[in-house]
Amino acid sequence: MGYPGKNHKSYQTPKRPFEKTRIEEETRLAIEYGLRNKREVWKAQSHLRKYRKAARELLALMSSSKDQAIFDAKKTELISHMQRAGLLGPDADIDNVLALKVPAHLERRLQTLVYRKGLARSPKQARQLVTHGHIAIAGRRVTIPGYLVTRAEEAGITYDGKSPFVDTAHAERTRITKPAGPGAGVN
Repeated sequence: MGYPGKNHKSYQTPKRPFEKTRIEEETRLAIEYGLRNKREVWKAQSHLRKYRKAARELLALMSSSKDQAIFDAKKTELISHMQRAGLLGPDADIDNVLALKVPAHLERRLQTLVYRKGLARSPKQARQLVTHGHIAIAGRRVTIPGYLVTRAEEAGITYDGKSPFVDTAHAERTRITKPAGPGAGVN
């Protein structure tokens, strides 16, 4: 155990630091989603790794447990948690948890959703708008680009009331056009 007030690393670095295909894939994701560095990709991988571990433990519990009710309760809890987070669809199962990929997690970040909703011209600008306090969720300003937005909060993403972007005649806002779909207009 350590000092509880100290922040601890929330990711694992790659075991092979100079693997060409992994580096290219991480670079592609960092550019596509406007990430600050590859550490954010590693955080997403670690986050999904925890969900996959829980799913594997559930499958092991199912094969060794005599009580089906405990398995069903834990399975329902895990899947409903991931559905609320927006990582899984309405008719998901344990296999869907195991099949999750990093882009599914990156799509739930506030920075990405701001760009997808057309509030910014690029993922990098979306990151800047969030960091500078121009974006609010349900009237509450959020300044963390990596904030994971739940399905319930997704509809409440707008410009903050005190932001100059609220004015539709703002010079930068007139240049912003809504992207056609996921991955569209990515530089």
